[in-house]
Amino acid sequence: MARLDRLRDPDVRSRIREAYARELLGDSRSLVSVLGICAVGVLVGIRYYVATMPAVPTLLWPLYVDSPTALALAMLALATLIPTVGSGRDVTAIPANRPLAYLQTLAFVWLVKYGLWPLAALHVRPELYLGAPDAIVAYWGILLTHLGFVGLALLLPAFGRTTRGALAVATVLSLLNDVVDYGFGYHPPLHYDPGVVLPTATVAVGLFAVGLAARSFRRLES
Repeated sequence: MARLDRLRDPDVRSRIREAYARELLGDSRSLVSVLGICAVGVLVGIRYYVATMPAVPTLLWPLYVDSPTALALAMLALATLIPTVGSGRDVTAIPANRPLAYLQTLAFVWLVKYGLWPLAALHVRPELYLGAPDAIVAYWGILLTHLGFVGLALLLPAFGRTTRGALAVATVLSLLNDVVDYGFGYHPPLHYDPGVVLPTATVAVGLFAVGLAARSFRRLES
């Protein structure tokens, strides 16, 4: 119980997050490795969407390829660490400014939203995925790799910031993404009709991701 009480302390959680960020992102080799893994994830994700992309207007592709977009935003946010880490400074010492706060917030929200989204998408009709011949990939592979998005997102507040404006933009873009996905029918390929349950769950997950960003990031000082 004492250990659980300690984990509820924001300062303890912050120190744990910073320790993991230093371990995984704090030197050039590990940072490049994480960027490389994200790049592979983008390519694998796009392969999942590529057969259906011609049916989607080109301008909507960033909103259609949800998971690759999340990883691409993460790569941009992590790439901003290169000057700091490359010069031998602490990864948490990255300069803070408004454009970076918007990028870091969007990356966090997209990673959390589309990291958790398969928990809803795969369990509306779980028998269609668990019973498939390729269930190891179609269910477990998707679920576990996407949960990794959330782990990556939780590292971003170790060096990132947010603002009210960034949170508002993330909220609007998340809802816009949902309109594109379910209002216009450009949702990720599924083995079933999404109906009402999945769109509702997707909106809820997006709002949860924004709320978690608001709680996790430090606010940018004016």
